[in-house]
Amino acid sequence: MASSLKFLCILGMTLLVGAVVDGAGECGRSSPDNEAMKLAPCAGAAQDANAAVPGGCCAQIKRFSQNPKCLCAVLLSDTAKASGVQPEVALTIPKRCNFANRPVGYKCGPYTLP
Repeated sequence: MASSLKFLCILGMTLLVGAVVDGAGECGRSSPDNEAMKLAPCAGAAQDANAAVPGGCCAQIKRFSQNPKCLCAVLLSDTAKASGVQPEVALTIPKRCNFANRPVGYKCGPYTLP
């Protein structure tokens, strides 16, 4: 009986850990829509290619630039679209922040990171 209970506990933990790992998406455990909420400082720069990019925006984008798949998912998310983000403009932000190690040429849906 004790060994059966131990087996069930181990099986349950294995399934739980497997579900968490399988649940990871482009941005890890957080959804692109949740991550897009953190880009509020980028609102103006994501709508106007001539707008200055605030330092707070560059700091947030730098985090995403390490993971281009997440960056694309965030900038193309429903939350970003509902906020008025223009993807073709938003994708220029890493360049406008002068990031040397940005993912140049990365395909982001129908767009390419400059």
